[in-house]
Amino acid sequence: MGEVVIGLAKAAILVALGSDSFFDLAKARESHPELNKNAATFITLTTKKDDRLRGCIGSLEAYQPLYKDIISNAQSSALRDSRFAPLTLKELDDINIEVSILSKPKELSYTNSADLKSKLTPMEDGIVLKLGKHRATYLPQVWEQLPTFEKFFESLCQKAGLDKECLSQHPNIEIYRAIKYKESRDATH
Repeated sequence: MGEVVIGLAKAAILVALGSDSFFDLAKARESHPELNKNAATFITLTTKKDDRLRGCIGSLEAYQPLYKDIISNAQSSALRDSRFAPLTLKELDDINIEVSILSKPKELSYTNSADLKSKLTPMEDGIVLKLGKHRATYLPQVWEQLPTFEKFFESLCQKAGLDKECLSQHPNIEIYRAIKYKESRDATH
């Protein structure tokens, strides 16, 4: 499955950049029927050289077939992540693609920060934080860069446009898991 979802994401980016792709979507959908079931994905692009983020866009709700979600989010990650200039065809050789397929987020009830911390599993739980009109998420793999509960939530609060101490306002927290497929570092198209 990993080769298929990575191949599909790369093909979607190639097409969006005006290049040819030889990915056989009909064959992939036939041999991997799970591609036809609704699923939510995040596509993360990182540089091969130093593993820096180059784009990350995704869906939290499973509202369309997996293959369509991968295509849409891969193209958006490459071309429409507002934090970065659009990816160029020349850059694509220097990019690793990661596809995360998310479970349905579930609300997590907690009484305070200590209770919340005790209920989370770093490296496994992705987090959705909501407070009023503010909302942000971090995939489970973000724990690698922000390994402490405090740093993780300070950053997530700020990503949502809130004060870094926003947990004191008791935001709504949802957790999810992700199945992650990552292109090998030396892969080329």
